[in-house]
Amino acid sequence: MAVKKTTGKTSKTTKKIDLTKYTDFIVEETLALLNIDSPTGYTEEAAAWVKKEFEKLGFKATKTNKGGIIVDLTGKDKENGLLLEAHTDTLGGMVATIKGNGRLQLTNLGGMNPNNAETENVRVVTKFNGIYEGTFQLNNASIHVNGEYDDIKRKWDTCEVVLDEDVKTKEETEKLGVSVGDIVCFEPNARVTKSGYIKSRFLDDKLSVGILLGLAKYIKENKVTPKRALYAHITVYEEVGHGGCGSVPEGCTEAISVDMGCVGEGLTCTEKQVSICAKDSGGPYSYEIVKALTKAAIDSGADYAVDIYPHYGSDVEATLRSGNDLRHGLIGAGVYASHGYERSHRDGAENTLRLLIQYSI
Repeated sequence: MAVKKTTGKTSKTTKKIDLTKYTDFIVEETLALLNIDSPTGYTEEAAAWVKKEFEKLGFKATKTNKGGIIVDLTGKDKENGLLLEAHTDTLGGMVATIKGNGRLQLTNLGGMNPNNAETENVRVVTKFNGIYEGTFQLNNASIHVNGEYDDIKRKWDTCEVVLDEDVKTKEETEKLGVSVGDIVCFEPNARVTKSGYIKSRFLDDKLSVGILLGLAKYIKENKVTPKRALYAHITVYEEVGHGGCGSVPEGCTEAISVDMGCVGEGLTCTEKQVSICAKDSGGPYSYEIVKALTKAAIDSGADYAVDIYPHYGSDVEATLRSGNDLRHGLIGAGVYASHGYERSHRDGAENTLRLLIQYSI
């Protein structure tokens, strides 16, 4: 279900600023982060990278007990703070069973779907014995052997990880140090096309982390102080629903999730736009904030759409459910094929940054 887009033009009093170098930076940072494995529950390396990147830009970044990163982006009004939330945890798998043939049956981490994970390269991160490569395949994956190949429903118990090691029994796999509870990371296959499309697994939500880094770079290089206290929280458990619970800086009155914008049938957003969500599975976002975000998009000249997401939840909803008294909103660059092999565009990232600059600074 889609909300009709209100076409906005740049305000006569607002000059559309050139954000090309910041968009380039966003794409570079996103690609770097995409190549750091971080399935939900296994995010320490990615979080450390995020902390370091914000600190390189000159901002104070603190690791939470849960493993997320809180960044102070400065600002004047400490009693009316704005919290921007994005997440660096992704989908993935975990070893559930070592099968008799030495292969691995998985359980999903987050919403990883075996239908679009089949034939993907993976890395199995053991607790104490390093990392092993493998491939996620249908059981009995040779189509010249398996006469029921086309008819088998792809589920976690009909697919397996085939390790790239000479193992044929459960005992041989166990000798490698592989055990139940080990993390399985799926290859992101990140690339940027000549036409500006960004294609990868896990753009949800590493592209938004890149966008917030772009915002930080803009604040630093242009020596601007946001009109109100501005914070970023890079969460690490969004894909399982509690990333945004807690860690709200004192004085915040508003929180906005910067996550992927939905693109698909019945919605108006494209990968080149910034999406403003009016309602998702958890209910409506603050009407006051949706209006203000829409006005910011118009005033900044950002190409935008307002949509309703039929199957979606966000960090900011977890923030509210944990008892915080906040106004809330959700925006993000348009992303197609969510939770699969996703696609966005550098224009979508730029339009999201443009809106955020107008709204938060």
